[in-house]
Amino acid sequence: MLRELRVENLLLIESAQLRLSAGLNVLTGETGAGKTVLAHALDLLLGGRARAGIVRPGAGEAYVEGVFDLSEQLREDLAEHISPDAQELVLARRVGADGRTRAYLNGRSATVGDLRDVAAGLLAFYGQHEHRKLTLAAAQLQILDGLCGERHAATLRACAAAFAHVRELERRLQELRELSSQRERELDLLEFEIGEIDALSPDEREHEQLLGVRERLRRLDALCAAAGAVAEALAPEAAEAPARALGGAVAGLDAVAGIDPALDVLAERARGLIIESHDLAGELRDYVERAAGLALDDASSQLAGAEISLDGIEERLAAIERLARKHGGSIRAVLDFAEGARARRDELAGVEVALEQAEESLREARSALDGHVATLRRERRRAAKEFALAVRAQLASLAMGDASFEVGFAEREPGPTGADSVEFVIAPNPGVPAGPLREIASGGELSRVMLAIMSVANASATDATLVFDEVDAGIGGHTARAVGARLQELGERTQVLCITHLPQIASLAERHFSIVKDTAADPTRTTVVELAEGEVLSELVRMLGADEDDSSARSHARELRRAA
Repeated sequence: MLRELRVENLLLIESAQLRLSAGLNVLTGETGAGKTVLAHALDLLLGGRARAGIVRPGAGEAYVEGVFDLSEQLREDLAEHISPDAQELVLARRVGADGRTRAYLNGRSATVGDLRDVAAGLLAFYGQHEHRKLTLAAAQLQILDGLCGERHAATLRACAAAFAHVRELERRLQELRELSSQRERELDLLEFEIGEIDALSPDEREHEQLLGVRERLRRLDALCAAAGAVAEALAPEAAEAPARALGGAVAGLDAVAGIDPALDVLAERARGLIIESHDLAGELRDYVERAAGLALDDASSQLAGAEISLDGIEERLAAIERLARKHGGSIRAVLDFAEGARARRDELAGVEVALEQAEESLREARSALDGHVATLRRERRRAAKEFALAVRAQLASLAMGDASFEVGFAEREPGPTGADSVEFVIAPNPGVPAGPLREIASGGELSRVMLAIMSVANASATDATLVFDEVDAGIGGHTARAVGARLQELGERTQVLCITHLPQIASLAERHFSIVKDTAADPTRTTVVELAEGEVLSELVRMLGADEDDSSARSHARELRRAA
């Protein structure tokens, strides 16, 4: 139950606090006084969108707060959001002048989605636009589904999941069919691409080696000339070789060996130099002979499949680089392409098997969906009979005792909510052919039908506060009294808040609030006050369209209150 509603700086309302009671609470006031501001305040608590310009001129923000009784079930459901010792549930919403909003749950910051989820079980709001929403097939189906119980709700969830699964399998099957149609052509292309790469067998390390060998071959003459010159300088083939001269000199050092240790060390180095010069000269001449005969070093001999010649190396490098340009610009890109191509080839090779498996999976998924559809249809038709009977009983209490009301069904393509299309069918008067609610009912009739339907739909709801914003539109006289009586009956099992302009309804309230606009204030200000019994009579007189001192109207107002 909603115990308190606080509103600050919302449109015309500077500050208002409503302390509500159990049963029927009404809110009245002159047209344009701002009654719907409170309806908008409640909508904000429900997580509704904050429309532009709702903050009172001159204020920085608007604030709405609702204080609710906290049942044990609600405490259990909201354990993550409220402290264990909380005695009440407070929902609040701040709306800045810049349009930004913040939501609160028992003083703690929350998302608007949190507020919407929590408030959905606390407030059932039926505004002026609910009449039109009631004519929509989707809304009618939702109302009927709400009467079918938790097991039905679980089937609805399963149906939505099954439908999503069917759609996914249909998409996959379509992909496989398209794949199958282009399979042969793509397989041929893949085999060619893979064969071309496998035949060349490119390798990043080999590519680096080939580049090095090519550079050596291109400069072979220079390499041989340089090596030969050094060999000749170290050990020329002429008789007067420097090495021989050096050998004779070292022999002189041998003659004085053992006299001076320092000279002995130098003599040893000289003898080593003779040996090293002979060895180095020999290796340099060997290098020249190998290079001249294209007998290259060990690294070159490891180049698999490469002819050890400049032309052969150039040819292989050109083939590798042509393949790299074709598949991404590098050897790594070529190898990655080959890996992906093999995976795609394997996929295409197994597409026929995958196609059969997908078709079988789709048959099973459609069968499961059909099962959920049949269950939903059976439960809806069962609930529809009881629902139509209950609505007709409610219509009788709302001065529409001769009206017929049925729930019509039509089949449609399966979807997330099954394969049923629902249409509320009504004949407001005897002898008038029944037709869809959206086409047959007048404004006043539609208001009463909505009240009848919502009364049935909320028959088991005892915790939620039912809010009706001008549900009495288009009615008057005895019909208005009947609508008021129905609202009063609803108030016997749950809290009802009704914004009304009819005295027949206002006279039945447990608690009466009046909203008054003060145009003398700058800016215009609206106030909300709870009326005492004497003030209620005065408000009823005003609603009857009479002057304050009209004794007949006051007497009528007393009769209305007495009849309540």
